[in-house]
Amino acid sequence: MPVVVCELELFIPGANSLKSKRQVVKSVIERIRSRCSAAVAETGFQDTWQRAAVTVAVVGGSRVILDSQINLMRKILDDTSDAEVTRFEVEYI
Repeated sequence: MPVVVCELELFIPGANSLKSKRQVVKSVIERIRSRCSAAVAETGFQDTWQRAAVTVAVVGGSRVILDSQINLMRKILDDTSDAEVTRFEVEYI
């Protein structure tokens, strides 16, 4: 059973406090979790206002399914106006 792990970093230019940053990160995490059926967690830069590291894991029946989930995740991130993706790494296990 294939698994894909995506590590991404976000730049949140409008965040002027940890509270405003976490609102954006929480929104991104919930959209990915609900639309991609993925396990998602904020994994880095918890004490930095304008940066966030998020890790996503998806299990699928085939690599084609995982590729479609990655494409959907990338579209969700590209459509997010509050955050910019500065790193997007994909690893198949």
